[in-house]
Amino acid sequence: MASVREGDTIICHSIDRLARDLQDLLHLVETLTARGVGVRFIKEALTFEGNTSPMQTMILQVMGSFAQFERSLIKERQREGQQAARAKGKLPGRKKSLSPEQITELKARVSAHEPKAQIAREFGISRETLYAYLKAV
Repeated sequence: MASVREGDTIICHSIDRLARDLQDLLHLVETLTARGVGVRFIKEALTFEGNTSPMQTMILQVMGSFAQFERSLIKERQREGQQAARAKGKLPGRKKSLSPEQITELKARVSAHEPKAQIAREFGISRETLYAYLKAV
């Protein structure tokens, strides 16, 4: 918030993009408008500039509550999906790109001072992924 100045307006696609819980949303909008910064939500067609009406405040609270509720539902479904995957013997998350044998070979080739970009190309991974494998113990 240090880079916004009085008279600026923050434009946000929707209320749920600014904050995930009602308390944070209300605090952010109140803090910004108190500093003379406007907050505009495109999807909800709401603008807050410090001169909010009781109706605008109520709408912000209701919409913020829905955003918080929706986020809670998403987290709950995510958790249930992970538990179901574990029950089937699957691990949640992304599968490893390389097998343990390939990782051993990758590390040996890096130790032999082969160019990392070349190794990454041959294994079909990015250099960032290669470095992540090198960092992993």
